[in-house]
Amino acid sequence: MPDVNDKVRYWDYLGDYALHREAYLAAVDRVFCSGRLVLGQEVAHFEKDLAAYCGAAFAVGVNSGTDAILLALKALGIGGGDEVITVSNTAVPTVAAIRASGATPVFVDVEEDTYLMDASLVEAAVTPRTRCLIPVHLCGQMADMAPLKEIVRRRGLKLIEDCAQACGATYREERAGSFGNVGAFSFYPTKVLGAFGDAGAMTTSDPELAARLRRLRFYGIEKGYHAEEEGFNSRLDEVQAAILNLKLVGIEAAASARRDIARIYDEGLAGVGDLGLPVVGRDCRHQYYLYTVRTPRRDRLMEFLGREGIETKINYPHPVHLMRGYSALGYREGDLPVTERLARSILSLPIYPELPWPHAERVVDAVRRFFRGGR
Repeated sequence: MPDVNDKVRYWDYLGDYALHREAYLAAVDRVFCSGRLVLGQEVAHFEKDLAAYCGAAFAVGVNSGTDAILLALKALGIGGGDEVITVSNTAVPTVAAIRASGATPVFVDVEEDTYLMDASLVEAAVTPRTRCLIPVHLCGQMADMAPLKEIVRRRGLKLIEDCAQACGATYREERAGSFGNVGAFSFYPTKVLGAFGDAGAMTTSDPELAARLRRLRFYGIEKGYHAEEEGFNSRLDEVQAAILNLKLVGIEAAASARRDIARIYDEGLAGVGDLGLPVVGRDCRHQYYLYTVRTPRRDRLMEFLGREGIETKINYPHPVHLMRGYSALGYREGDLPVTERLARSILSLPIYPELPWPHAERVVDAVRRFFRGGR
């Protein structure tokens, strides 16, 4: 058990590695001894089990969550001249993938309590050029999918779920990645289901779409060495697939551990100062990829916790629509007021399955002391 006075890490994989080291090394050794390092049995195994877990018919492994979105857009025929509705309160890769496809992102604001796409604003953002909707399942829970699916159905749009932060999350008891034409996943190491490097996947229940996604990840090649269309090099490698196979078996236990930490925070920080705690959306099961609080004293709280040896992080300090790299999209400060308020007030506390409970309790104690001191 780590000493209660140790630094409280925001995220750490070393505890998990120490616990499962022999299994991880055996999986890697199995790959190296197989004679197949790319698109072999480990990838096929992972794709089969991931699809079953998510409630989809197929999964296609790729090298990152960014490519998962990009290839999904390409497979759906979305590109230059098309518009894709999404949110600015997201990681840059969501928007980078849309731009890489040649399409134009159109931003709508998010809900103040859940930080997720505000479905009531989507209809007004639809234009004759709109082809696709990409809701982002943020922090570990899903957007309100019922009204979004209705808009997509009525308007004849495509739906791609950005599931990077919400593998295993549910909405009305159906898992992320089972609602859209495609579900796009990232398995970056910090994620609920994390590899030991970059990795991603796409889920779909459309066999023709699955076949095209497989072609696109491998230069457009279907068989032999003949490209049927222009494609990409975006393959999930066997080593990461082997690791993900192990981690997928334990994903529910890991998510349960995250919820236990969240419960410590919920109970210990309820009613503390002007601190807003995460809100679980109606009909949702939260995976708690992040535990993100809100306070107008965010910067001072972050500095105080740092002095107490507690690491925290701001996800995300700059909304994508106000970043210099995306200034050509034409958005200005004030265009997305909720998103912009969140960027000034949110702070993510440490949460990962191996976080020692005494460390979580230490976070609670420090936060409470901060607000008692009126800082």
